[in-house]
Amino acid sequence: MKKIIMIAAAGEDNSLGKDNDLLWHLPDDFKRFKRLTSGHKIIMGRKTFESFPKPLPNRTHIIITRDENYTTNYDHCIVVHSIEDALNLISNEEAYIIGGGEIYKQGEEYSDFIELTRVHGQFEADTYFPEIDEDIWEVIEKEYHPKDEKHKFDFTYVTYERRP
Repeated sequence: MKKIIMIAAAGEDNSLGKDNDLLWHLPDDFKRFKRLTSGHKIIMGRKTFESFPKPLPNRTHIIITRDENYTTNYDHCIVVHSIEDALNLISNEEAYIIGGGEIYKQGEEYSDFIELTRVHGQFEADTYFPEIDEDIWEVIEKEYHPKDEKHKFDFTYVTYERRP
């Protein structure tokens, strides 16, 4: 069965990033992202893809861009020109929408779950996660993590499922 999951880390004000970079460094969140997305297709916008030093290992990257001439020489990377084209490449499998802000907005209506790391703080950002409508999304799991020597901010993993 096809299962589309949006995965993101966002501040309490839904901030995602600034200047195509993350606003925090949360090693445990990186590990969780890797564990959840490894072995799956990940859907992202071109700017998100270009923010990586190289493609993430053990994942097929589906890159959405309006640029009809955009190409990449990396293996396991597919370029498409709309969220619908990206989703047409997903069959009976899990796939993750990993950003950025515009791709989350476009992908939300097609998503079944949201894996959100809610970073407890307000941040200066230029990219935001869409507002989560509690009439559409139900929290099914929460796991709080206090700040520590490796994590400058408290954060909570929140799993949402689309209401029937």
